[in-house]
Amino acid sequence: MSEAFVFDAVRLPRGRVRKGGGTLAEVPPYELFGQLLAALEERGCPPEAVDDVLVGVSTAVGEQGGDVARAALLWAGWPDSVPGAVVSRLCCSGLDAVESGGARVAAGFADLVVAGGVESMSRVPMLSDRPAIALDADLGERTGFVTIGVSADLTAAAHGITRAELDAFAVRSHRKASAAVGSASVIPVRKGGAVVLAADEGARPDACVSAFASLPTLFGSDPSWERVARRLPELPRPVDGLHTIATAPQLADGASALLLGNRRAADILGRPPVAQIVGTAQTAVRSPLLTAPMSAARVALQRAGISAKRLDVVEVNESFAVTPMLLTRGLGVDASRVNPSGGALAVGHPLGATGGILIAQALDELHRRDGEYALITIPAALGLGSAMVLRRIT
Repeated sequence: MSEAFVFDAVRLPRGRVRKGGGTLAEVPPYELFGQLLAALEERGCPPEAVDDVLVGVSTAVGEQGGDVARAALLWAGWPDSVPGAVVSRLCCSGLDAVESGGARVAAGFADLVVAGGVESMSRVPMLSDRPAIALDADLGERTGFVTIGVSADLTAAAHGITRAELDAFAVRSHRKASAAVGSASVIPVRKGGAVVLAADEGARPDACVSAFASLPTLFGSDPSWERVARRLPELPRPVDGLHTIATAPQLADGASALLLGNRRAADILGRPPVAQIVGTAQTAVRSPLLTAPMSAARVALQRAGISAKRLDVVEVNESFAVTPMLLTRGLGVDASRVNPSGGALAVGHPLGATGGILIAQALDELHRRDGEYALITIPAALGLGSAMVLRRIT
């Protein structure tokens, strides 16, 4: 078995989803990802040498259905001989696409793979694929399905995390995102030749705890709490809920793409890799808990052969404020190393695109810190989680 390397990482800035149309609402998902394919070609990737294109999509329906990966590469003018496929594991989809691409090159089944993700939540809203697990009452009762917001509240309550702590974390996310420096991995989105978005949207430098504390909670009266009481009666229920619109991830549009390869790919590209994938994991816990990122992180670290103390950067998706707070405590890592440029509470979570976005940010931060190891981890509904450990190559 050979190694899996990262040779390049690009992403689009995250555009907020707004009523009446967000900044990227006029750009279809195939074009969002297609613009990144064009960027990779401009940065030295020969399209004819790519063995496959894997795109993570959470809601694979409508404009994101029908193999949006193949549609994107044809839109970008890549050769007809390049195949494409979609990987879908809810919010983990983009990270799983990268892990799948890495596994293929590590196994010797491909030399060069593009993997990442895309989600246009403006054009293809969550649940527009009408999943049975969410809409079929009989299946919901049989499985104990609850919305992920209820999972977040339940997990926070079970671990003694208070509303005040969640609000304070969200404020720090906004301030870090507002202070984040630019990166060459961020590719401006263009439409008709004009730049329509060049940087992430949503961060508020004036965010404050008092303003967030005045917001109503989102999930306290959710009817699915009845299922929690039947399934996990021993766990505490927060009477009024804990998470608010400030401590939940913002909806966003975006895309990400990584260029992955083995040692032969270095000769094809004429340049060395920037990082190596040294550990991956997909895990699940009993739904409705939201703790799978922790179990996935521990398995990925074990497979990488390192302890959490060696991590220079941790990018954990802010799929609600409880997730990064719990991971920071559970792994015992320095909070300054966790989401140093903020996260989804401030600048949004474009579902399938997020995995690749977090990888690009982790690589940028490793370079800035002259660090070696980074952990990327994401939770998803239904008790799912994925994680990856990267080693920077200098």
